[in-house]
Amino acid sequence: MKLTLYAVGSKMPAWVSQGFAEYSRRFPRDLSFNLVEIPAGKRGKNADISRILAKEGEQLLAAIPKGNRIVTLEVEGQPWTTPKLAKQLENWQLDGRDVALLVGGPEGLSPACIDAAEQKWSLSALTLPHPMVRILIAESLYRAWSVNTNHPYHRE
Repeated sequence: MKLTLYAVGSKMPAWVSQGFAEYSRRFPRDLSFNLVEIPAGKRGKNADISRILAKEGEQLLAAIPKGNRIVTLEVEGQPWTTPKLAKQLENWQLDGRDVALLVGGPEGLSPACIDAAEQKWSLSALTLPHPMVRILIAESLYRAWSVNTNHPYHRE
């Protein structure tokens, strides 16, 4: 099974790329974790935000292979503890489909992305910096995998 994080925004600071890479490389071959970046629309003083959001949503959905389970990251989503996330990961693996995790830009995800989601996950009731979210997702999923495989990482 493949986990792929589809995220709006492509010019991340080095620490974000390094942090994501650190966790994604730890996943086993039979559960790879990758990142696909979608360029953020240009936001100026008079930007048409709804049009930008719709275009970003179209690009996100077009990048996802057919048949993937779509999970959106949203403030209004379900909060999962580490044990609950581990159970979700186990269920996803049993389901056999690849999982596409979607993170929007500054204004979030388009209605089309939200409608396409089978599940909605919330990392926090707080609004988090989107670059940091990439690392939090990678670490959380790695920790969930370590719980499921009894790897010592989750006991650290």
